[in-house]
Amino acid sequence: MRFTFLFVAGLALASLAYQPASAQRVKSAAFSYLPETRTDRYNQRVSRKTLPLPDGGFLILAHQSADQYAVERYDADLKRRWSTALPLGAGEVVDGFNQSSEQATVVVYQNTAGTQGLVAYTLGLADGRKSPAQKLVEANARDRRPGVAFSPDGSRLVAWRYLTQSNQIKAISASVYDEKLQKLKDRSYDFHDQGDFFSVTVHVGNDGTQFVTLAGDQMKKLSVRRYRNDSPDVKVMSVSVGGTFGGKVVNIFDSRFVLRPDNTLYAAAICNERATGLYHSLKLVKFDFAGESDMKFAPEVALAADYLTEVNQAVGGAPAKRLEDVYLTDVLLTDDKQVVVLAEKKYEEGGEASPGHTRELHLFGYNEFLTPSWRSIVAKDQMAPAADGYSSIGYRAAVFGSEVQLLTWETLKGKSDLYLRRLNVPTGVVSAPKGLGLNVAADQNLAYVKDFTAWLDPKTIIGVSRPSKKSAALMLNKIALK
Repeated sequence: MRFTFLFVAGLALASLAYQPASAQRVKSAAFSYLPETRTDRYNQRVSRKTLPLPDGGFLILAHQSADQYAVERYDADLKRRWSTALPLGAGEVVDGFNQSSEQATVVVYQNTAGTQGLVAYTLGLADGRKSPAQKLVEANARDRRPGVAFSPDGSRLVAWRYLTQSNQIKAISASVYDEKLQKLKDRSYDFHDQGDFFSVTVHVGNDGTQFVTLAGDQMKKLSVRRYRNDSPDVKVMSVSVGGTFGGKVVNIFDSRFVLRPDNTLYAAAICNERATGLYHSLKLVKFDFAGESDMKFAPEVALAADYLTEVNQAVGGAPAKRLEDVYLTDVLLTDDKQVVVLAEKKYEEGGEASPGHTRELHLFGYNEFLTPSWRSIVAKDQMAPAADGYSSIGYRAAVFGSEVQLLTWETLKGKSDLYLRRLNVPTGVVSAPKGLGLNVAADQNLAYVKDFTAWLDPKTIIGVSRPSKKSAALMLNKIALK
C-alpha cells in the first residue's frame, strides 16, 4: 500500500515559501455587523452565514443590532437586492440558517417561562418576503436544548427534542418538514439499549429519510440507523472501531459523520487509549444506504510515536511530547469519491477570558476505495481574543474537482492577510500560502469574520474583513482569484 507523508511548514519555514499577493481583483462594499455574544463562545450554532446562489449572488445572515438580525440578498456585483429584518425577543437566538431552490429558512431558539423550543421563518429568494413563525418543536425548560438539522440541499429539515431519565438520553422525538415547513412525519428514536455513555446526532436526507448516528457501546462503536418516511422498518449498520489492542483499551475520542446528497454517510473517528489519553488511530467508515446497503471500513491510520515525530518535524519549535487538542473538523469528498479527512489543533490558554488558539492542520487522503494514500501537516499559528472565540481563526475549505482550497487569516512575514493554500487531492501536495491582498488589520479589535467566508465558484471568494486603516470598518469583499 502506497502511503506518502508530506508536510507544509508554517511560521519561519512557511515564510520562506510565502508568495506575496498577486493582482487579485477585490471589490468591497460597506457592511453592518455587530459581533455576537454567546454563553459558550467556542460552540457556534450557525457557523456559515453566507450562502451562495446559482445566479452568482449570495445570501447573508447579519447580526445588525442586539435584538435584530437581517437576511440580505446580494447580486454578483455586491449590490443588495433586498434586506429583511428578523427581530429577536428576549431569550431568542438564531439556531439555523439554510436555503433551498426557492427560499431561505431561519430557525430561532426560544426560551420563555417554563418552555423552550424552535420556530422557523421562510424568506422567498425573489423578494425576501418573510413567512409567519412556524413552531417546529417544543420542550420543557428543564429538558436538554432541542436540535435541528437541514438536508444537503436545504429542502428538508428535522427538529427534535430529547427524552431523558436521570439526565440520560432515552429517546428522541423528532418531526420532519419540507421546505415550506409542512410536516411530513413524526418519529421517535429509542436508545434504551445504549446504556449511559454514548453520543447521538440526527441527519436528514434530501428525500426526508432520517439517519441517526451514534458513537456508542461505551464509545467503541460507530452506528447509523435509517428511518424512512414510507416504512416502519429501521435499517441499522454498525462497526466497532474501539476495543482492546495490545492489552490497551481504546475508545472513540472524537467522531464526525457527514451525510452526502445520495444518502451515503462517511464517519471519521479519532481513537485514544482510555487509561492514558494517548492518541491511537484514525478510523474512516463509509455507510452506503444509497447502493447495496453495505459498509466499507478503511485501514486505520496509526497516530502513535511515528506520527508525532512527523508532526514535530512539520511544526518546528520545541517538540511536543504527545498529540493533544486535535479534533476532527471536516470530511470532504471529491467528484471521483476521493476522501480528505481534516483535523485541527485548537485550545484555549485557560481561564474564562483567555484567548483561543488554532494551530496545525492534519490532512489524511484516501482513494475512492478508502485506501489511505497520503497525509500532510499544514503548520500555522493563529490566536484570537476570547470575545471572538473561533469566529476569526481556524480555516475554511471548499472542494473543486480534485482540488481543495484552504483559506486562513494569518500574519506571515509581518503581513496580516487572508491566505489561500491549494491541496491536490490525488497527490496530497499543498501549495505555499498565497496572500489575497486585503491588508487585514492586526490589532485587538475584530478584523475578520470567518462565518461569512464562502466560495461562489473556484475563482471567486466572498469574505468580511477590516482593512488596516485607522477608523476603518468591516467590509464585505468579493475576491477574484487569478
